[in-house]
Amino acid sequence: MASSDLEQLCCHINEKIGNIKNTLSLRKCGQEPALKTMLNKIGDEIIGVNELLNKLELEIEEQEQTSHSLKELCESLEEDYKDVQHLKENIPPHLPQVTVTKSFAKGSDLNPEEPGNVEPAPINKAPKGQKNIKEIPFITSDEFNGIPAYMKSRLTYCQINDVIKEINKAVASKYKILHQPKKTMSSVARNLYHRFIEEETKDTKGHYFVVEADIKEFTALKVDKRFHVILNILRHCRRLSEVRGGRLTRYVIT
Repeated sequence: MASSDLEQLCCHINEKIGNIKNTLSLRKCGQEPALKTMLNKIGDEIIGVNELLNKLELEIEEQEQTSHSLKELCESLEEDYKDVQHLKENIPPHLPQVTVTKSFAKGSDLNPEEPGNVEPAPINKAPKGQKNIKEIPFITSDEFNGIPAYMKSRLTYCQINDVIKEINKAVASKYKILHQPKKTMSSVARNLYHRFIEEETKDTKGHYFVVEADIKEFTALKVDKRFHVILNILRHCRRLSEVRGGRLTRYVIT
């Protein structure tokens, strides 16, 4: 056995002997009446400290749970803030108009300065001698949510309303020519006028409609599969109807 191992063994044995001596001395102290009272007090103090430590441990656990909950709440608020910022930066350009109605009350009860008594803004009418051209109303968010998922696929609310905007543009351009005096027409407008007249049928009489040629003529829209999917959605939302005949499909504003 090496000398270092022997020294460690001797130290260990001496430590054990010292612990036994201390235990015996304390045992003798406990038998003396004066020291016994003190030891009992010390025992009571130790029990009290132990109970206090248990309370502190419970309090620490509650604080940790509270801290964890606050951290989750903070993360949730950060996500909500990001969503609000995204909505603020991406407000849809097409929103349903809110009509403010005038309250019906006695004349003496009306106050023109109260918000509830604001009269609706006047509707812009076409200049005298010019006819109003019917437009397709934009799809509302509720209508969009009601469209079957298989029908709208990956199309967004704004994409559908952007197409509506372009179709309205084509309708306005077409009927501006139709309402224009023939004497003021250019040769191009006159050719378009004759085509418009030829495309009319008894089923479209009194209605506003366009055909694919009008979309290509007056807009930058591509008449592709996506365009026809949106037309199907507009028929589903009762914005358009189809009138077929002479190998031509007419999209009538309903």
